[in-house]
Amino acid sequence: MDIDRLKVYLDNIYKRFDIRYLSPDPLEYLHRVKKAEDREIVGLIASSLAYGKVEMILKSVDQILVIMGYRPYDFVTNFSPKRDGKRLNGFTHRFNRGVDIACLIYLIQQVIEENGSLGNFFLKGYSNRDNNIRPALTHFVEGMLSLDSSPFYGSKDIHGERGIRYLLPSPRRGSACKRLNLFLRWMVRRGDPIDFGIWDKVSPAKLIIPLDTHIARISRNIGLSSRRNADWQMAEEITGNLKKLDPDDPVKYDFAISRLGILNRCPSKRDKSKCSKCAIKEICRSI
Repeated sequence: MDIDRLKVYLDNIYKRFDIRYLSPDPLEYLHRVKKAEDREIVGLIASSLAYGKVEMILKSVDQILVIMGYRPYDFVTNFSPKRDGKRLNGFTHRFNRGVDIACLIYLIQQVIEENGSLGNFFLKGYSNRDNNIRPALTHFVEGMLSLDSSPFYGSKDIHGERGIRYLLPSPRRGSACKRLNLFLRWMVRRGDPIDFGIWDKVSPAKLIIPLDTHIARISRNIGLSSRRNADWQMAEEITGNLKKLDPDDPVKYDFAISRLGILNRCPSKRDKSKCSKCAIKEICRSI
């Protein structure tokens, strides 16, 4: 892997795919609210639902925000499982139902009541001595899942493979945790208008790239990974190689690389016309 050559091309697409290319992305909804406490909540909910077709993701996030009256912090902190939980009864997003979202809201409420914010809760498991955010993310997820969920699942403990576990996967199980790493990118990264840098006590250098099918495929094409399985190890490998380009902010390339896939600039199957116009065709091994 020619690091200098790779950096030239990835820096180029990082500059090219700026805030003008935000849509379509669930991150749009964080830009529609102005307060940090609202962005935290919208961020966790929107990232948790960031699976499936993007049009469906945006529709689902919008549906929840309409129920919240576009006042997420007020809605969450005043949330009553008995009174408000049923307002989500008709909600469906692929593998998840309204009860899962209601439970997530209730867990967020408990975290805020005890810690003041989601960011403060994350910091309880965070250390600058750790190689990356895996220990902190594990603490964050498992801490949330240990909270009371009895109004929704009939038991204080969350057992088995309930829908809430799909929304809050743990790195301990080897999952790439794409959606939670996306949430962390939104909260931690700063330096450009795309992400927010709300959690300024967490170093961007500790982030792990949100690994989806686009990132996995394109990373293999340009030599950032040799792994086949899109798991936590692959996410660490890609991030480690991106650190050679920017040690302080390796995940800054995530938005641009994912845009290539989401906007079909880099198709999953070789396309002579599209490939000839691709911004990274000179470093792509699949052409």
